[in-house]
Amino acid sequence: MSAVSSPCIRICVIDPTSKLCEGCGRTLQEIAQWSRLSEAERLAIMALLNERLKARPERPQPSLRAEAKQ
Repeated sequence: MSAVSSPCIRICVIDPTSKLCEGCGRTLQEIAQWSRLSEAERLAIMALLNERLKARPERPQPSLRAEAKQ
């Protein structure tokens, strides 16, 4: 049996705005269905992930001053 292709990099955090995993760029639905998808379906989704991650709006970074005050 061959391994299932996966873009997972073990940074499993769903961005509340984009609804994408911040690590791999998949949606929750894609993550949930991943093992049931065909290899062709997984590869098709994986081909889209870099563009999805690039298209996300950037989240503001916390201010260093705000962190220093804490």
